[in-house]
Amino acid sequence: MGADVTVLDRSIPRLRYLDDVFGGSFKTSYASAGNTIELARQADMIVGAVLIPGAAAPKLISKAQLKELKPGAALVDVAIDQGGCFETSKATTHQDPIYEVDGIMHYCVANMPGAVARTSTIALGNATMPFMIALANKGWKKACADDPHLLNGLNVHAGKLTYAAVGEALGLPVIPAQDALKI
Repeated sequence: MGADVTVLDRSIPRLRYLDDVFGGSFKTSYASAGNTIELARQADMIVGAVLIPGAAAPKLISKAQLKELKPGAALVDVAIDQGGCFETSKATTHQDPIYEVDGIMHYCVANMPGAVARTSTIALGNATMPFMIALANKGWKKACADDPHLLNGLNVHAGKLTYAAVGEALGLPVIPAQDALKI
């Protein structure tokens, strides 16, 4: 559509992968605080899509930094379900999706996929079907032992917490998910 897009990430392998797969159809850059605000100053729209499993999203742009952005620029906070990645983010609804802070428009709709429920349900089904088939064919222990991604989805077993970020946040003891397979 002619947009000048830059994707920021802290994973160099992920940035290389994006360059390889998309053949330079957009730019990639390392996500540092300085680089983020430098690129944000030039942007008409900033899409914040940060996810740290089990934790709140970090704040990428502070309220004070809003004055450095172009007047009328838009912030789209896809991380709003994890607390938002802009300091001025607050959850909105599909019925009342936008608000303005210091001349910067914000779109922070919680549960964004809800706007396209059928499509998002089909996409989720397609993404999770291989895991469901593995669980059905192998049983949960063998499926988890064979697939580290599925094992990463194991949060609790036999009363034992296996998800470190939740344990840390709640001050609870945690066992490695691999050890839960032996219980």
